[in-house]
Amino acid sequence: QVQLVESGGGLVQAGGSLRLSCAASGRTFSSDGRAWFRQAPGKEREFVALINYNGGNKDYADSVKGRFTISRDNAKNTVYLQMNDLKPEDTAVYYCAAGLGLSTTSAHYPYWGRGAQVTVSS
Repeated sequence: QVQLVESGGGLVQAGGSLRLSCAASGRTFSSDGRAWFRQAPGKEREFVALINYNGGNKDYADSVKGRFTISRDNAKNTVYLQMNDLKPEDTAVYYCAAGLGLSTTSAHYPYWGRGAQVTVSS
């Protein structure tokens, strides 16, 4: 089992920045792929960003490219999502996910955090 805990969410004005963290514990060696998804009220959960074990492979949703950056610190078992130039449409609950390998599909990941609320005011 892998446990994931997100932190760093909050309320920010449009154009501002936030950094989300996702700390992992447990059998982390069995789940080297990490990803962020988000879910806005009334909408389906959507892919945001992913990263492989050594950080050499990253991918982003088109809606966040150039504004968000995913990174990881394996010594701390932590993945980060730096979010810049935030927009009201970025408002959502952000979830960290872990699994073996990588995918932009949420069903690929067996392990999930409880989520962190990000609210961007206009």
